[in-house]
Amino acid sequence: MKYVLVTGGVVSGLGKGVTASSIGVVLKSCGLRVTSIKIDPYLNTDAGTMSPFEHGEVFVLDDGGEVDLDLGNYERFLDVTLTKDNNITTGKIYQSVLEKERRGDYLGKTVQVVPHITDAIKDWIASVSLIPVDGKEGPPDICVIELGGTVGDIESMPFIEALRQLSFSVGQENFCLIHVSLIPVLGVVGEQKTKPTQHSVRELRALGLTPHLLACRSAQPLLETTKAKLSQFCHVQAANILNIHDVPNIWHIPLLLRNQNAHLSILKQLNLLSIATQPALDSWTRMAETFDNITNSVKISMVGKYVGLTDSYLSVAKALLHACIACSLKPQVEWIAASDLEDESKKSTPEAHAVAWKTLKNAECILVPGGFGDRGVSGMILAAKYARENNVPYLGICLGMQIAVIEYARSVLGRERANSTEFDAQTPDPAVIFMPEGSRTHMGSTMRLGSRRTLLQTRDCLTSKLYGNTDYVDERHRHRYEVNPEVVQALEEAGLKLIGKDETGKRVEVMELPSHPFYVGVQFHPEFKSRPRRPSPPFLGFIMAAAGRLETHLSFGQNGSASMSL
Repeated sequence: MKYVLVTGGVVSGLGKGVTASSIGVVLKSCGLRVTSIKIDPYLNTDAGTMSPFEHGEVFVLDDGGEVDLDLGNYERFLDVTLTKDNNITTGKIYQSVLEKERRGDYLGKTVQVVPHITDAIKDWIASVSLIPVDGKEGPPDICVIELGGTVGDIESMPFIEALRQLSFSVGQENFCLIHVSLIPVLGVVGEQKTKPTQHSVRELRALGLTPHLLACRSAQPLLETTKAKLSQFCHVQAANILNIHDVPNIWHIPLLLRNQNAHLSILKQLNLLSIATQPALDSWTRMAETFDNITNSVKISMVGKYVGLTDSYLSVAKALLHACIACSLKPQVEWIAASDLEDESKKSTPEAHAVAWKTLKNAECILVPGGFGDRGVSGMILAAKYARENNVPYLGICLGMQIAVIEYARSVLGRERANSTEFDAQTPDPAVIFMPEGSRTHMGSTMRLGSRRTLLQTRDCLTSKLYGNTDYVDERHRHRYEVNPEVVQALEEAGLKLIGKDETGKRVEVMELPSHPFYVGVQFHPEFKSRPRRPSPPFLGFIMAAAGRLETHLSFGQNGSASMSL
């Protein structure tokens, strides 16, 4: 196995995840099979119980793993299907070591960070890197490992030591280290400063790891004098100093790396030049350039709880982007804090309330994504009501579907106190209830998670047509609450069609309103399987409806293919 390790220095948030993903894209385009691992040094076992404000969205994998959002970048860029073991956390490592200690596996030895924790890390990396993730048999050729955090953090020290040992044990020609660092420009002087990167590399070398390549983040392209200085003081060849400057969209990053011959430097270090081909990135180039040249846009109102941090809905934003590009449109996403739409906001923050409603009414389509807790729920219900009554395309995901059901029960069925037991445990009209198999005592990994099959009751429905006239769909889930089976009949008699069910035939998965241009809710999260050249069908239908092209798209799909890959 060949390993490419990506570390970060100076500050966090430099884009190590996108850099690691882009390196994988370039290597994959050279004919190599690539897998990836993300190391998160926090003590949580997984990302499942972390607030989106704290750490961005929780990405869900096919196997039900709740992982860091960077794994979503890997899946989208590399078009692979990862497992929960591809996300290593300090919590997972310590948990596995302590379980062994309790079983007596260490035969009475004193269990220590070195060698027991470091050995567990190395063993985990070695075993996970062999798992095929591209649908083919046999192990991948290269494993790209991203070490979260910043070099020098106390919490990442055991991982640094384990990776130092790994580099020594596998040999130089099987290990390539790429260090991502920042080259700031001070406003007063206007000079590109290399000192922070020098210190970061010195810290890394003091820990026993020497970078083979530097990936330097900057606003503008690096000057040759800056490269020369970095090469001299960081002990890295000038040809191996890569510049990842700001670009119009992140799909340019793999092209930026290729143009600087990053693949040649990596392949040379890993002794793979003889078996690798020239990078084939023609379709990737077309995709990046197509987006740059799009002039028309579509206004999308995203009504959610966590709009203060856009990473909270990263996969939803990416799925909208993929769908918009397939429609030759640029997404103009306007974030609306759901609480700003509520009547209480009109009294407490009238300006925010007025702006929120103006934004909503100017939107060409409205999306309500997933979330937990009762904050902003009333605002989401008002948004769903506005979309339904004014024929504005609406897509509700997870909570967004439940919101639409609650609104319909209140407005159409006349059940004014209809609610979810998540928001009102004593509601006399529970439209949404806690799932029977859920745990009320433990939060982590107790939801309905991962890829599940949804059976469509008829092919004569919008969802089936969007997915290519199929009887079922396999999508990823993450929820504790479900539509109350006891209200299904009343809702359907009132015109709301609950056309998607789970394999038991009881749990509602998809709802549609046939009398509306596009009013769709899904219990699953289709955004997690959206890809740049293979947009998620519900998102594509949503954008097509907003652009007034849904009927054309559906008739095109009936006559051959609903795919609009670039």
